[in-house]
Amino acid sequence: MGGDNAPDETVAGAVDASGLGVEVVLVGDRGLLVAELDKHGAELQIVDAPETIGMSDDPAKALREKPGASITVAARLVASGDVGGLVSAGSTGAAMAAAAIIIGRVRGVARPSIASIFPTPNSPTLVLDSGANPEVTAAHLYQFAVMGSIASEALLGAKPPRVGLLSIGEEKGKGRAVEKAAFDLLEASHLNFVGNVEGRDVGTDRVDVIVTDGFTGNVFLKTTEGTARLVSAYITEEMAGLSEAARAEALPALQRVADRLDYETYGGAHLLGVEGAVVISHGSSTRKSIANALVMARDAVETDIPSRIREQLG
Repeated sequence: MGGDNAPDETVAGAVDASGLGVEVVLVGDRGLLVAELDKHGAELQIVDAPETIGMSDDPAKALREKPGASITVAARLVASGDVGGLVSAGSTGAAMAAAAIIIGRVRGVARPSIASIFPTPNSPTLVLDSGANPEVTAAHLYQFAVMGSIASEALLGAKPPRVGLLSIGEEKGKGRAVEKAAFDLLEASHLNFVGNVEGRDVGTDRVDVIVTDGFTGNVFLKTTEGTARLVSAYITEEMAGLSEAARAEALPALQRVADRLDYETYGGAHLLGVEGAVVISHGSSTRKSIANALVMARDAVETDIPSRIREQLG
């Protein structure tokens, strides 16, 4: 029930994901969900959840006061083992609170972390944390690096994943006290740590995992999204000045570029460090991003990320 385009786009995405072999359970207002499914001539399992948590609600308070909210009910299904994971395009705070409180953290994990996927030239790069933890310690950053390495290898095929620490320079000793301390921890760890990286490195194939605090990571995430939109706007503007024949010739290549820059390709970000697969989608998610987010969650369930994290941090 969460997201700007719910429940129509959410249900449509769920139907699409079901067609890709994902076993989907819809959680929300049964009457509304049945009506949406009827539009597609589809049948999916529904668990009734008549309440919702709004974007302006206090997440922890709302979880207590709205036991019938869709995110609360969905989290309980994960906690009980009835489903393997969940996807939410609603309040990020509510999804994180439900995951941490109801599903629970993996043993040994101090703070769950949001891991966003960035398309890079040869293979995608995971950036974490991208919003869950604005203030962190060096020990938190080390744990983010461990969780990111596990997810990068399990989900994206990086072997062994190259880990970089986001800072204001490549040299050791750059950054704030927390980056300097984290550098020492990562350098002494078993991880494939390549040192400091800068913001521009996300557009290269230098690393598979970039580690930072949630404040910097969220600004970093949204800056790159804004830059991608700017590039698309420039391309559209330039295309308008071409002849019809030139536009027709250039369009296929430009469409391929647009597809590679499209955040909906991945559908959302993994919340790592909780006992279940949790994917947090954009509030503006369309059916395409919802379907892809459900595929992401299915893949996380099948690779059992929580047990791998528990083995290294528990």
